[in-house]
Amino acid sequence: MILSDSQVQMTLDLDTGLTERFRSVKEVVAGVYRRGLKRCAGDLDVAPGNLSVQLAGDGQRHFDVDLLERYIETSGDLTPIYYLVAKHCGDRSAVREEALERVQAMLNELPTLLAGAGLGKRRGK
Repeated sequence: MILSDSQVQMTLDLDTGLTERFRSVKEVVAGVYRRGLKRCAGDLDVAPGNLSVQLAGDGQRHFDVDLLERYIETSGDLTPIYYLVAKHCGDRSAVREEALERVQAMLNELPTLLAGAGLGKRRGK
C-alpha cells in the first residue's frame, strides 16, 4: 500500500480475547466501576447514579457517543477503541493460524509430490 503525505499507517497489537470477554462496547466501558464510579462520573460531568443507569441500559437514558469519546479522553482507556477495531475490522488471529496450518501441511506434502513428479532429490550428482 502506498500512503500519501497526509496519511499515517499504524500498527496495533490487539488483545485477541477482547471480543470474547466483552459482548458490547458498553460492557467495555463498564470498567468505570473498576476505576471508581464517582471519579469517572465526575470526569464525565454526570451524576454517578445517572452514569450507572446509562451503563445498565434501562432504555430511558443512554450512554451516547459523545460521552464515550469524553470517557476515552478523560480516562485514557483505549480499550473501547481496541474492542471496536477487533470486532469490526476483524480479529484475524484465527484466520492467520488456519492459514499457517494449511501452509505447513502443504510443505509436509511437497517432497512426496515432487518425488511423484520425478523432481525429487537426485543423489550422486
